[in-house]
Amino acid sequence: MIYFVGAGLGTLGTLTLEAWTCLQQAQVVLYDALVSPSLLDLTPTDCLRVAVGKRAGAEPVPQAEINRLLVDYGQQYQRVVRLKSGDPGLFGRLHQELEVVLGAGLEAVVIAGVSSALAAPLLAGLCVTAKDVSQSVAILSGHAPEILPWAAIAQMETLIFLMATRSLRQIVEELLQQGRSPAEGLAILQWVGQPQQQFWFGTLESYLNTPHFPEMAPAVVVIGAIAQKRYPLTSLDLALPDCLRTSPSSMSRLHGKTILVTRAAGQASAFSEQLKAAGATVLEMPTLEIVPPSSWEPLDQALAELSTFDWLILTSHNAVTFFMERLHSQGKDSRALAGLKIAVVGEKTAQTLSSYGLVADFTPSEFVADALVAEFPEPVAGLRFLFPRVERGGRPVLVDAFTAAGAEVLEVPAYDSRCPQAADAHVLAALEAGQVDIVTFTSSKTVKHFCQLLGARVADLLQNVQIASIGPQTSQTCRELLGRVDAEATEHTLEGLLQALLQATSSLKGERVP
Repeated sequence: MIYFVGAGLGTLGTLTLEAWTCLQQAQVVLYDALVSPSLLDLTPTDCLRVAVGKRAGAEPVPQAEINRLLVDYGQQYQRVVRLKSGDPGLFGRLHQELEVVLGAGLEAVVIAGVSSALAAPLLAGLCVTAKDVSQSVAILSGHAPEILPWAAIAQMETLIFLMATRSLRQIVEELLQQGRSPAEGLAILQWVGQPQQQFWFGTLESYLNTPHFPEMAPAVVVIGAIAQKRYPLTSLDLALPDCLRTSPSSMSRLHGKTILVTRAAGQASAFSEQLKAAGATVLEMPTLEIVPPSSWEPLDQALAELSTFDWLILTSHNAVTFFMERLHSQGKDSRALAGLKIAVVGEKTAQTLSSYGLVADFTPSEFVADALVAEFPEPVAGLRFLFPRVERGGRPVLVDAFTAAGAEVLEVPAYDSRCPQAADAHVLAALEAGQVDIVTFTSSKTVKHFCQLLGARVADLLQNVQIASIGPQTSQTCRELLGRVDAEATEHTLEGLLQALLQATSSLKGERVP
């Protein structure tokens, strides 16, 4: 069953109850770029999360690939969610995906969402219809303005454009050529409903006369007389129960600190919530997207030969999740691992494994691969190891050490992690304005991708920002690429990273931690 679910404005507050329930029961989620990581955290811990987003200026996942994934996962799992921003039926390519899914003999359910086309103007204080001002509304895509019927469009009183910030100048010029007044109102509403929302109000003429207009994607564009009639609405302020209220004086030492979290999309929010509970303001800029490997063939072949291995090594939550889900897709369950011993690295990895009803035979005292090598409970000579891992960028220390000691280690790609196409514009603006106090890194890849996203400006942008690392390998990469690290977790877990931040509070935004 494929569930096409509207994510609303990307916040929990605009998610429908049906959508909430569906996410909590999902086995696989294919999600768009504008979907907030907090929504992904509603899914079960063993849910497979696949990024298939399209963003302007970034290389998209081809629609044909999305269609293929929907059918593949739909044939393997009972509850596959296609999570789309806004309402799935409005400029969401729903018709294409429905045709493919239904054509493959799969069942489909559609759960409507709150569309930004109508919600964004309302939350910004604009009523898209008003007696004697606007009796007609047109909702349009600005993706390809050259194909739109401008003579007809110009007759509509209120125009609402989605995906139009890159083509807005052309849109305004077309409307002026069709006789719209230069003094007509224009509103650009970015990230409405989110903490980083920004609005611009002006006229068609003032927009054209503004040189180097700032990038404001993603945004809803409203054109018409109603764009000049904005009502001063009060922000929603629902009182929390007394047990949830926390006064600034009782908050921890992270109160007043703004912390940038760089974990993978869908895996950041649990840590973010811990930081918020400690009093911090949190920004999220995922530097990893976790996706399936380029080919399942090596892992499938290894799964067919499980009886030939002595040990299974799992070093991350993602490795466990992708390995077990692929095992299940082959019609097998945990009984297929009965003849294997399992070694894991990290408490979170062990917890993920236990969610499948399995207990690790060996977990090293420190949550790094080096400790697994140093503390392994038996001689490895002559043993055969299966090592499902990330496809690119993994450290060779474990494989090299075991191979040198006479073991055979078969590495197979179980998943891949890639760099997002672009840095989050809001986070970039916060860095430029000096509003970030601390940036946290949870792997070497998060450091590398962070540097890749920020480019040559990274050193300048982090000049007054403290750098916190989850462990020694991540710290080494920080020193190599960023020149320093200011706090390092003693216990190499997210909880350990939080404790390192709390302990270093006296040094944050001032004296650096050596």
